[in-house]
Amino acid sequence: MKELVEKINAEYQEFAANACAQVEKGNKAAGARARKAALALMKDLKDFRKASVEATK
Repeated sequence: MKELVEKINAEYQEFAANACAQVEKGNKAAGARARKAALALMKDLKDFRKASVEATK
């Protein structure tokens, strides 16, 4: 589960950097990368939720 949390943190950092580049600099390619990172982040957050529920049982 620790590896999953580290992966989520890394993906969030990637998302944040690209989202800032899009908003502050108007970089359209960074917007596409941010959307892609957001989808991966959502998937991993769902996996974290499943693992967390299993760990508490």
